[in-house]
Amino acid sequence: MPDRYYAAACQFDLPNPTSRDQIAERVSRVLAVVEQAVQGYAPFFDVRLLAFPEFTHAAPIYATAAEIADRLAVPIPNEHTDRYAAKARKLGVFIQTGTFLEIDARWPGHVFNTTCLIGPDGLLSRYRKVHPWVPWEVHTSPHDLPGYDEPLFPVTETEIGRLGAAICYDWLFPEAIRQLGLAGAEVLIRVSAYMDPWGTAAPLDWWTLANRMRAIENMAYVVAANQAASREHYPPFSWPGGSMIVDFDGRILAQADPGPVEKFLVGPIDLAALRHERERRRGHHLLAHLRTETYAAYRHALYPAGTARSTPPTAESNVNAHAAAKAALASLQTKRDWDSRSI
Repeated sequence: MPDRYYAAACQFDLPNPTSRDQIAERVSRVLAVVEQAVQGYAPFFDVRLLAFPEFTHAAPIYATAAEIADRLAVPIPNEHTDRYAAKARKLGVFIQTGTFLEIDARWPGHVFNTTCLIGPDGLLSRYRKVHPWVPWEVHTSPHDLPGYDEPLFPVTETEIGRLGAAICYDWLFPEAIRQLGLAGAEVLIRVSAYMDPWGTAAPLDWWTLANRMRAIENMAYVVAANQAASREHYPPFSWPGGSMIVDFDGRILAQADPGPVEKFLVGPIDLAALRHERERRRGHHLLAHLRTETYAAYRHALYPAGTARSTPPTAESNVNAHAAAKAALASLQTKRDWDSRSI
């Protein structure tokens, strides 16, 4: 297992496909970038991990899950993941794909927003977005499916470390990325399409803030790939790029300038240093110092589970679920029986 290698965070400014027969062209572009990054930096260091943005293959541009399933969604594995696997095998790399809009025969009618980790041995894991961007995104969260029995936050042991991924809005929930950290993830991969004005620009700059904080909270590297698409390609939003690599102390090791531009950047992943710090530190070891049983508020459900029991989500059902969640939050905030001393 290498103690040190480089990761690449990649971004694009391309028009969104309107049908699944356009996905192959996008995959070809991604594979060209993989080849360029690996071969271009070969005289200097080994690029072993490459991450790509959310909606690299297709964005959910249609209003209903049925339309998305009919025009853009694909099963996984598929011919595209096969192409990624062949490239990963040829170059000895690991690719965290941009997202696919995924259909699965086990969950008819539903569409997932899914990123795959693919290595020299093929498809290693897939992560389905747990926190869709409510109310607009009508793909299904695994949380909302009764009887869903796959890991919500998988972490994969590989020769380049323990890797865990989550998608875009997931990263605004410290609890979500903490699941990856508690499962031992050493490299946290953000597959994202995070838009203006919450992206890279002052005074908000949520993109940079969240990436650095998730690295600190979990004492892990962050490799974050963001869409860099102009408004003409993905109306009504523009996505500012700013893809970045952050170390386990929150230092920015590399970051793309903001703006709609295709680019990849590289930064070092030093597993030996990370493992040394995790072993050595007695201070600021935020994972080991969690007093998990004191967080009594987490015993109370907020966002309603099982909302996709009979039908896939819609913008209207997302609004209704959001209203129920706000009511549950208001109720929780007025309770006095969940005091954290009562453990």
